Amino acid sequence: MTALPEPGRLLTIADYVSLGEDDRYRLELEEGKLLMVPSPEPEHNLVGSELVFQLRAQLPRELVAVPDVDVDLQLAPADGPATVRRPDVMIVQRAEMERRKAEGGILRASGVVVIVEIVSPGTRRTDYRTKRGDYEDAGIPQYWILDPNPPVSLLALRLTSELGYVDNGEASGTFTTNSPCPLTIRLDELD
Repeated sequence: MTALPEPGRLLTIADYVSLGEDDRYRLELEEGKLLMVPSPEPEHNLVGSELVFQLRAQLPRELVAVPDVDVDLQLAPADGPATVRRPDVMIVQRAEMERRKAEGGILRASGVVVIVEIVSPGTRRTDYRTKRGDYEDAGIPQYWILDPNPPVSLLALRLTSELGYVDNGEASGTFTTNSPCPLTIRLDELD
């Protein structure tokens, strides 16, 4: 990872990508401001891994479950202050994965169909409010908020043109959906 930028400087997507990777920090970018986000606890990662395992067994070839990587929310022009999030899990179009591999850079919101955030004690408000607004503004078709506290529950939000994100209440036990494809998530096996 290159040196961190001087405080107060708003970063573009190119600035963020040029920072590179570093195992010491988990970074996100919010309207050009660099955020250092605490690394998740091992139990949090196990929930995410199990979710990815369940998703991969059910997704069609054109969709891919991807854990813990950056996504450019494309909320600003390329030379403007960017917003980059690092969701716990995403379902991404395979074409977007291939684009990223060919061109480099990071994944783009336009290729994401579902984002999943797993609630941690220090992220509840961010997951339910801030990120919800960011993902809605980015046009992410679905945003799932997974709460690993027993009983494990999932709030699935879907984007509508008139109301923004709407939901049908929290699910526990088993979550089923037909969007983006038929999926059954055994929530009770994630804890």
